[in-house]
Amino acid sequence: MTAPALRVGLLAMASIILGYPLILVTDARADETQSPNIIFIMADDLGYGELGCYGQKLIETPQLDQMAREGMRFRNFYAGNTVCAPSRCVLMTGKHMGHAYVRGNGGADVQGLRDSDVTVAEVLKDQGYRTALCGKWGLGEVTRDNPNHQGVPNLQGFDFFYGYQSQLHAHNYFPAYLWKNDKRIALRNEVVPAGRKDDNLFFKPGYATKRIDYSHDLIHTEAMSFIKRNRRNPFFLYLALTIPHANNEGTRGTGDGQEVPDYGIYSAKPWSNQDKGQAAMITRMDKGIGEIIALLDELGVGDNTIIMFTSDNGHHDEGGHNTETFEPSGPLRGKKRDLYEGGIRVPMIVRWPGKIKPNSITDHVSYFGDLMATVGELTGASVPTGLDSISFLPTLLGKPGQLTHEYLYWEFYEQGGKQALRSANWKAVRIPMFNGDIELYNLDEDLGESKDVSQDYPVVARRLEQLMNSAHLPNPNWKARGKSPKKRPAPGGGKTQF
Repeated sequence: MTAPALRVGLLAMASIILGYPLILVTDARADETQSPNIIFIMADDLGYGELGCYGQKLIETPQLDQMAREGMRFRNFYAGNTVCAPSRCVLMTGKHMGHAYVRGNGGADVQGLRDSDVTVAEVLKDQGYRTALCGKWGLGEVTRDNPNHQGVPNLQGFDFFYGYQSQLHAHNYFPAYLWKNDKRIALRNEVVPAGRKDDNLFFKPGYATKRIDYSHDLIHTEAMSFIKRNRRNPFFLYLALTIPHANNEGTRGTGDGQEVPDYGIYSAKPWSNQDKGQAAMITRMDKGIGEIIALLDELGVGDNTIIMFTSDNGHHDEGGHNTETFEPSGPLRGKKRDLYEGGIRVPMIVRWPGKIKPNSITDHVSYFGDLMATVGELTGASVPTGLDSISFLPTLLGKPGQLTHEYLYWEFYEQGGKQALRSANWKAVRIPMFNGDIELYNLDEDLGESKDVSQDYPVVARRLEQLMNSAHLPNPNWKARGKSPKKRPAPGGGKTQF
């Protein structure tokens, strides 16, 4: 129990014994930030341009668009990485890729947090919060070889967990089971194994031939139930959705990895089924978020709940859908597995009625790692030292004193390895990592990263290269793998900001 919680408990006990009412006096700063509920919602592989409020024209997202009108929209917000597990590691620990322990999608043996890693959930739990993860974890899973893995959610600060431990298991929207805390809960689906075989895992990657229980809907229901159970005490809900990630095994087996129970309002569209599925998944997610906001208001806790929505990385081109249909990166270059903006710049919408100015937009440069410092300032919690985390609470509240990063840094170990670093308006990309040539882009003038200006600004390129070198600390678990991709001509880009 934290010192403030202990103090309140002792005062409450004294009031009962003495028969006097309990009166707590707080200062103005504490009054503004007293124990708000925190909901962090993260989509999976949702592109920067796949929401209406970020310029999407074909996919309907009325609830998230309304959330943006009621709150703040970030235009320079970044994921922790360009793929799943390392991005989530940055989010949970507040360390960028040069310092984080999990730096890639590497399998159960290296893709898990240690007991020594401190998560946002642990920090908030120590502050008296009830904590829950509903959805996809990806940072530690129970296997036959490691039945006591320290990285599982209930050992990383979460009081309640429902969903997928493994990101590979999370490919399948109609799985044979889901986890509820440390128990496997059987579902009514029947799954055909596909792709790789790994006897160390409790599941077989695959796709369902009998589809009854849709995991997204089950996860949504559990999240709503958690909110209802904890409406009278501060809570932290990490809602890590799997939409619109594709079932890659389903794609290989049937040609369609966009698994959704129905196409809804897109049924009659003259699109492929895969395109209909992509749109229907996003709109289904949007509807659920609207239901969560409505529930909060119904319970009378909406004004004391800060909701953040984002995506774990840029859009995917998997599942069989045609990315040209929806232009999911908007004005940005690249996609998932790229370190150009389309692979790492993501939507970020924050709603907190009465605290955040409605329909506001910020160009503050921030990223996943800043969640740790933000919840620390928001709740008065102590956070670990030595992090790469700066609170963006002043930006949310429209107050002075917002600090900024000297730089943001990413590294990616697939495809021969890549690095990227942003400092102010400058962005450096190095392919292959560690010894490739530095590409330099001025994001203020070239948002689409269409013109490498490293030869025009050699001093800037050299400075960003030095920062890149200093940001990386070696980790023996992570080595660049695969051949470096051939450099493709950059597409045209513009200054358009949504």
